[in-house]
Amino acid sequence: MKIQYCAGLLLLLLLSACGVPRQQSLKSAALDPDEPVRVIDDLEPPVETDQAASNAAEPQAVDQEILIAIDPGHQAWDVDMSAIEPNAPGSDVRKAKATTGTSGSYSGVPEYELNLAVSLLLRDELNTRGYDVVLTREDNQTAISNAERAQLANEAGADIYLRIHANGSEDSGVHGALALVPSAENAYVGALAGDSQRLGQCVLSAYCAATGFSDRGIQFNDTMTGMNWSKIPVIILEMGFMTNESDDLQMADDAFRRIMAQGIADGIDQYYEEK
Repeated sequence: MKIQYCAGLLLLLLLSACGVPRQQSLKSAALDPDEPVRVIDDLEPPVETDQAASNAAEPQAVDQEILIAIDPGHQAWDVDMSAIEPNAPGSDVRKAKATTGTSGSYSGVPEYELNLAVSLLLRDELNTRGYDVVLTREDNQTAISNAERAQLANEAGADIYLRIHANGSEDSGVHGALALVPSAENAYVGALAGDSQRLGQCVLSAYCAATGFSDRGIQFNDTMTGMNWSKIPVIILEMGFMTNESDDLQMADDAFRRIMAQGIADGIDQYYEEK
């Protein structure tokens, strides 16, 4: 009995020296349910630097590159664009490749000149804000159809497509800006309607705030070739009425055109802030 007692005492002393509490079972699977369990803790890879640990804890913002396609509507009147093209991919409806546009009843400025001048200023303004820009035309003699303009924007990989135009009316009292967008019922680009409407609302609101022009709102239009060929959110901004004295003379002013471009750029900023 004395030998057995001494042997037991010796075993307890050895276990205590090895760090095993006498109250704990020798079964390694016996875990305390109130303590967190870290699986393969010893196999976690070491962090190489303090910067790596910081990056893992706080994901860095992705530097997103955004390409804006801008279409200065129309071209010079002596460029023949009377040939017809499909109104949409696979459509039996045919329309002229492009139309001549309007002109300033008081300034005498052709719409195609106004559209290009503002578009060039808008390109420069967007570039200063960090956007990339592609233009469908950079002079007034380029012969490019409405479908080809949309295809150029698509193939360039643009994120949004802005078509820059000015309006006209038989009533010289009509004034202000509006935006045309495709509807959800559009058989060709209906899936773009939601983003196009948001883009149109942001651009129109910011533009009117900058210029002081009245906001005539968003209008849905599914007949525009240049929208029906688009694969990205698309709008037509009708910047003002060239048949209205106030709108026309303001849009003919170089300094005011810079304000117009800044207002459009503000709207693009707002669109991406909301996204």
